[in-house]
Amino acid sequence: MVKIPRGTQDILPGTVEKWQYIEEKAKELCQRFQYQEIRTPIFEHAELFLRGVGDTTDIVQKEMYVFKDRGERDLALRPEGTAAVVRAFVEHKMFGYANQPVKLFYTGPMFRYERPQAGRYRQFVQFGVEALGSEDPAIDAEVIGLAMNLYETLGLKKVKLVINSLGDSESRSAHREALVAHFQPRIGEFCADCQNRLEKNPLRILDCKKDRHHELMNTAPSIIDYLNSESTLYFGKVQQYLQRMNIPFTVDATLVRGLDYYNHTAFEIMSEAEGFGAITTLCGGGRYNGLVEMIDGPSTPGIGFALSIERLISALEAENIELPIKQKVDCYVVSLGDSAREYSVKLLHQLRQAGFAADKDYLNRKAKAQFKTADRINARFVAILGEDELQNGKVKVKNMENGEQVELELAQFIQQFSELSQ
Repeated sequence: MVKIPRGTQDILPGTVEKWQYIEEKAKELCQRFQYQEIRTPIFEHAELFLRGVGDTTDIVQKEMYVFKDRGERDLALRPEGTAAVVRAFVEHKMFGYANQPVKLFYTGPMFRYERPQAGRYRQFVQFGVEALGSEDPAIDAEVIGLAMNLYETLGLKKVKLVINSLGDSESRSAHREALVAHFQPRIGEFCADCQNRLEKNPLRILDCKKDRHHELMNTAPSIIDYLNSESTLYFGKVQQYLQRMNIPFTVDATLVRGLDYYNHTAFEIMSEAEGFGAITTLCGGGRYNGLVEMIDGPSTPGIGFALSIERLISALEAENIELPIKQKVDCYVVSLGDSAREYSVKLLHQLRQAGFAADKDYLNRKAKAQFKTADRINARFVAILGEDELQNGKVKVKNMENGEQVELELAQFIQQFSELSQ
């Protein structure tokens, strides 16, 4: 038997409705915040992620699915959404749009070759937003507020927002020198990845999973201590706006996002639900003022976030939150006898054309079994059509909530049923 590849999952009926509900709520929220949907290819040129995500990241070094096409071009299944959105922003000259900043959202599968574990898959679905064209700290707060609003809308209570500043290029340069001086004397005690990152991007050492308990990690220079006056003012404004929006947060100077393109604001939203798991991050994002230039576009500031739908669902389960999902069937047609069964096809089609969610029996089952099906799928009404009803031009309709039953004219069924079901 051929089985599903490791690190992937089938989302079956009964579960997929949760996904649909979450995705619909996210789209509704984006509409309120005036973010428009963008859809990019599932695969891109590998160079895009090498340049956009960063060659010192775990994503590029270890986790990307890279392959050659028949033209010997290096392509990659997208491991994240931001680089692809920025590529589209540059390619389609969206920086020239009249309405700025350009505010976008996306939902779709991403691919990373990593060890599968609870809530983490090799194919996973991300929802994310990007706001390109403004360096106002107020839009940092807006983006964070959108993410927090989504979790609140879905009923999550035990979430924690953590923010940090990675500073501007001047601040990062000063911090980089301090990090190199701090780690260099004992870099031999660290993993090969950290040794490689010392000169290329020492900030990434702080994000290492293997060496996170090394004593030098606890004493590493904090970026907060190296922020210049402009970066300090910017970070203070972001905090001020979050406070005005009544969004609680914690400042964590050790927070380092896993992608090279971040500067200034960085943030994560975590689950504090008991039993959620060792990896608590639900959402991560930040500002990336240099990314558009890396992908051959004009100097354009940007900020965004991405969250995993899988981990969101895990957080809902950890807090025992049931989403208000019920299968809606307006009418189930029960037919008795060959002639009635044949006519029921027409009746069912008329119901659907009139805009009603409707279904019927296709297994030639007895009336009792058909009623059980109607009950199981939470049908509001059952239309009962037998040989006698057909001969008299009538159809019985039963309200499944209160048990009341009426008789409607077959020739005027849709009109009368519409009035009855209001």
